[in-house]
Amino acid sequence: MKTDTDGGQIVSNSGDDSSESATNESGGRSEPDSSYRAHQKRSQTKWDRWSDWYTMSERDLEPMREDAIAHLALESGDRVLDIGCGPGVNLAMLREAVGSTGQVVAVDYSPKMLKKARERIDDHGWENVEVVRADAMQVNFDEPFDAAIASLSMSLMPDVRRTVENVHRLLAPGAPFVVFDVRPFPKGPARILNPLVWRFLHWYANWNPDDDVLDSLRAVFTECDVLETHTAGTTYTVLCQKVKATV
Repeated sequence: MKTDTDGGQIVSNSGDDSSESATNESGGRSEPDSSYRAHQKRSQTKWDRWSDWYTMSERDLEPMREDAIAHLALESGDRVLDIGCGPGVNLAMLREAVGSTGQVVAVDYSPKMLKKARERIDDHGWENVEVVRADAMQVNFDEPFDAAIASLSMSLMPDVRRTVENVHRLLAPGAPFVVFDVRPFPKGPARILNPLVWRFLHWYANWNPDDDVLDSLRAVFTECDVLETHTAGTTYTVLCQKVKATV
């Protein structure tokens, strides 16, 4: 069963309304403002444009994505959320980790990226992998997730803090959230190049320079650690964990 949202309503490719339930309703959270919507529209335009070329970098980043997914410590039967899934580059590894008894739900806002992800699902015949077109800051599901991952997507969100808050809300107590992302040079002489890095990331991916991903993660999750950095610190992997409920 694969689903896609359009205009806040569920559209089921199989016509079965009993599938995964997801909405774009705010659930009491504040509505996005005009600047948020403008950023979101630019992101959709850019990623629709890059959808045919994204797989060119898929193999280059595969080892880092593989390590990030390993940090989730997924088990057979787990239910995992992929935030900003793009053309579905994580789906095979996530599906292998949760097995046929688990569930993979992937969210993205770009229709063309989701089309690529859906084609990947159809090619493999995965019945327990679903894609949902939705705003990651507002998407809602009926059941909590055992884990979540965002690879190269969190820094592109129009409002990183509120997106992190929503992911936190969607997780079960004790569930991990792994973020693999990019940033400008954090230290050293190379920082002189950061204005060029910012321009490139904004041009290529509509990167959000106003919100710091690490600051947002640490503000929402009590447990949050940087596990790995690569390329002079410009790529990094963070593991956060939702605190278990106390009795």
